Amino acid sequence: MNDYPQFDSDSQSASQSTSQSTSDFENLSSSTKLPPPSLSQFAGDQKASRYNSNKPKRVRLPFVVVGVSTLFGLIGGISGTFVANEINFQGYGSKKPVTQLTSPPVVVSADGSEKVDSLIAKVALRLANSVVTITATVSDVNGDGRAVGTGLVLTSNGEILTNAHVVEGATEVVVRFAGETEPRIAKILATDVGNDLALIKVEATGLVAATFAKPGSVNIGDSVIAIGYALALDGGPTVTAGIVSAMKRTIETETGALNSLIQTDAAISSGNSGGPLVNLQGEVVGINTAVARGDSESAATNIGFSISVDEVLIVIEQLRAQANGIERLEGFLGVGLTGRDDGGQGAIITDVRVGSPAEIAGIVVNDIVLSVDGEPIDGQAGLVAAIRDAVPGQKVKIEISRAGKRLSFEATLVARSN
Repeated sequence: MNDYPQFDSDSQSASQSTSQSTSDFENLSSSTKLPPPSLSQFAGDQKASRYNSNKPKRVRLPFVVVGVSTLFGLIGGISGTFVANEINFQGYGSKKPVTQLTSPPVVVSADGSEKVDSLIAKVALRLANSVVTITATVSDVNGDGRAVGTGLVLTSNGEILTNAHVVEGATEVVVRFAGETEPRIAKILATDVGNDLALIKVEATGLVAATFAKPGSVNIGDSVIAIGYALALDGGPTVTAGIVSAMKRTIETETGALNSLIQTDAAISSGNSGGPLVNLQGEVVGINTAVARGDSESAATNIGFSISVDEVLIVIEQLRAQANGIERLEGFLGVGLTGRDDGGQGAIITDVRVGSPAEIAGIVVNDIVLSVDGEPIDGQAGLVAAIRDAVPGQKVKIEISRAGKRLSFEATLVARSN
């Protein structure tokens, strides 16, 4: 089976612009002691960032979803014991309190005298029991195969987060934990293909859950570490280090667009999918999901993408709601879109549906959307992702360029119909 589905964002944008404008398929897609924290703990920080990267015509970078590895077999266990903090947590699907265990935070010397390489070792140790290997049995036209990815322990009673493309189409999913030789059967609770995240669960207690960084705490230039089962190599997970190269990136994929991404130069490979990107305190700042790969017309070196903690925490709650039978409703604006081909910023409105939130707000054809809720829109994918992640009834502020003048509108989104 093919582990490297490729996505050429520019070719997609070009085809959308020449054939027909993109419809409003805006399908919705510091540290804490309780990982992952409830969104209410971060009042004022709940809104995920929306941003889109510019895609000039002459530079075409295919984006490769990191993908689950096609190599067979499971990965070796990781040894070590860890000190845990205990707090009471309301477990999934249970009214009984669950003892939530997390590893102690990595302490960074106040004077900065500690070497980065020693911190990396401490971070890897802290996350060792919270990062798992996931093996999915997948059936396709070529028959059955197995694919390997990475997962992150969310709760001590068995919730695990991974990428949706890791378990997509899987007939069976198994997870292997640090220090164990046998896999455990996992159940897929919910998936969000648009945001490329999935929630699975194993029957377990006393697992060491990861700790998430506070939303908004990640900055360009921060040192980060990627952990995951790259290429399903023998032994423990692969640990690579780098920095946060950029924030709020948006890329296009076959399933739509991924936004609010962290760009990093920490090496990410096939099999890293669903694994964490963490800071030097061992807090999760993102979930690794994609890489850019060069082709005959362009070069890409160490350009990886992770779904930021700001987005991840929101989607986790949505996945839990779906797992409990609550239907997810997506925001809908009611416009058609196309990208700009003059090098300018924004997305062009090509159609406004009668009676839609966009028409009611006063948006018209040929308006250029520059930002949504203060977040710049650099192309149609950014606007699609921003509206997709909003919810029906939510009011969004949209900044428009019309005949050279900047105007602001407020639209109340409705539910997208199928």
